[in-house]
Amino acid sequence: MAPARLVLLVTTVFGLTGAGPVPASGPTSTKRGCHVGKFQSLSPRELEAFKAAKDALEESLSLKNWTCASRLFPRTRDLMRLQAWERPAALEAELDLTLKVLENMTDSSLGGVLDQPLRVLRHVHSELQACVLAQPTAGPRPRGRLHHWLHRLQRAPEESQACLEASVTFNLFRLLTRDLKCVASGDLCV
Repeated sequence: MAPARLVLLVTTVFGLTGAGPVPASGPTSTKRGCHVGKFQSLSPRELEAFKAAKDALEESLSLKNWTCASRLFPRTRDLMRLQAWERPAALEAELDLTLKVLENMTDSSLGGVLDQPLRVLRHVHSELQACVLAQPTAGPRPRGRLHHWLHRLQRAPEESQACLEASVTFNLFRLLTRDLKCVASGDLCV
C-alpha cells in the first residue's frame, strides 16, 4: 500500500508543478498578447510631448470657428462603470477615433509636434487591439453602457471636422492620464 501512496503523491506533486502559478489579482491582464499594465503611467518625456502637441492643437483650434452639439467622448467615470473586460474595447474605440482625427489634421505646422504622440498612441492602440482580440468572440454582443459608448464613437464622424479636432484635443490628456490608467489597472480601477 505504501508504494501506491508514493506514486499518488509523486503524481500529485508533478501535476501541481505543471499547472503553473495561481494567477493573482493584479493590474495587468493575464490574456495572451495583452500587456496594457505597462501603461499605468507614461514617461515624463512622453507626457511633455503630448503637452506640446495639445498646446499646438489648442492654438490651431483658436483660429477655427467650431461648436459641438454633443459630447463625443464619455467621461472617465463612465469608463469605470463598465466591466473590467469591456474597458479595453471602449478605450480601443476611443483611441481609434483619436488616431484618425489626429492623422487627418490638415495643418502642416502640426506635423512635427504630432510625430511622437502619434507613435505612442499607435503603440498603445496596437496593445489594446491585442487585448480586444484576445477576448472570446463567442460571447454576447456589446450591450448597455459599452454599446452606447461604441455607438457614440461610431457616429462621431458625422460631426464637423473642427468639432472632431476640438473634442480629440480636449480629451487627449484625460485619455492618457485617466482612461488608459484605468484600463491598465484592470479590476483595480475604481
